[in-house]
Amino acid sequence: MKRVRCPKCDNYVTFDETKYETGQSLVFECPQCGKQFSIRIGVSKMRALQKEENVDENLKDNNVGALIVIENVFHYKQVIPLKLGDNVIGRYMKGSKVNTPIETNDPSIDTTHCVINVSYDKRNRLKYILRDGPSNTGTFVHNEILGDRERRVIEDGTLFTIGATSIILKGAEEKEQ
Repeated sequence: MKRVRCPKCDNYVTFDETKYETGQSLVFECPQCGKQFSIRIGVSKMRALQKEENVDENLKDNNVGALIVIENVFHYKQVIPLKLGDNVIGRYMKGSKVNTPIETNDPSIDTTHCVINVSYDKRNRLKYILRDGPSNTGTFVHNEILGDRERRVIEDGTLFTIGATSIILKGAEEKEQ
């Protein structure tokens, strides 16, 4: 099953892609807002980029790690690259200012849920610091909720939860000097 997003209201429409051939055009009507839109069957650019990205492969020079969003009933697995500085993590919403969006229907994730700050420490190693947004449902690291204004240093392989979504931090490979 594939799903496409309505360009007007961001609602998902699901369909069985096995019934159609590559290159075929389909027209949908959004059940929520009534907007008609068309798509062409093929590999989406976003999915192609995510599949090309091998998580175990060394991360590129300009990339300092990634978030692996674990698939659940609200969304598919996603690999989201991090950048130096503040990575504001939240639910994707058209027009929001989140720079690390998660495509999800999870209502318990705020549009600005938490922040991961990526920087270098004194030994020139990457350092990841997680803090809550503040959010309505909180941010959990190893099933412990982060307090107000609490900052937690996390590392490669750390599991944290926002809403009903679990995320694993994949740190960048250390470069030999």
